[in-house]
Amino acid sequence: MKYVLDTHTHTIVSGHAYTTWLENVKHASDIGLKILGTTDHGPKMPGGPHEFYFNNLKALPRRLYGVLNLRGCEANIINYNGDLDISKDIQNKLDIVIASLHDVCIDPSSEEEHTQALLKVMDNDNVHIIGHMGNASFPADYEEVIKKAKKKDILIEINNSSFISRPGSYENCLKIAELCKKYGVKVIIGSDAHTCFQIGQFSRADELLKKIEMPEELIMNLDEKKIIRYLKNRGKLSDVNLD
Repeated sequence: MKYVLDTHTHTIVSGHAYTTWLENVKHASDIGLKILGTTDHGPKMPGGPHEFYFNNLKALPRRLYGVLNLRGCEANIINYNGDLDISKDIQNKLDIVIASLHDVCIDPSSEEEHTQALLKVMDNDNVHIIGHMGNASFPADYEEVIKKAKKKDILIEINNSSFISRPGSYENCLKIAELCKKYGVKVIIGSDAHTCFQIGQFSRADELLKKIEMPEELIMNLDEKKIIRYLKNRGKLSDVNLD
């Protein structure tokens, strides 16, 4: 499959990534991506940026080197009520928000509480993607979460990096992907790149989706117009035209 976008990437601003935004965009262009989402970690991540950083993402050009740039954040879920570490005002200004559980921002608890956090964060209209849900540190009732994602039209990420950096993720991601197929929930592959050289690297996630014969219409990375249309329907990208 030909993937044309990556919505989960980090720059040096995240505190533990190693390339700049400009380097990331140039590399995305070099490998033929049409859309790049820059989703640096929210401020509760150790070494993460102040909210002011996200407030000023409008300073970045919308298009560069032929790549459409999405201004976003991988926001940290900071409690089991599903609250995020960036304010609603900042969320409103971003093109795309990934909501993720990280064990340096919230202590792992019970499956019930993890499930509650994910269900509640999806009530936030500014959340578009649930990030690396297969993380074995945060087991959840995946079926309940997928059913809520269907209801709220939220994308479920298959995180390519998780298969290396989060032991135990593969079997969970396989279950999650199968449930997405069962309920017709759209998935989006994210590289979770922390250097430009990881951008667009989807081989493990691609293998998993092929294994379960995921219908192409449920995979958001195959058509740049699909994610643009999705975000426009969520009130974003008013300055981007669908040709």
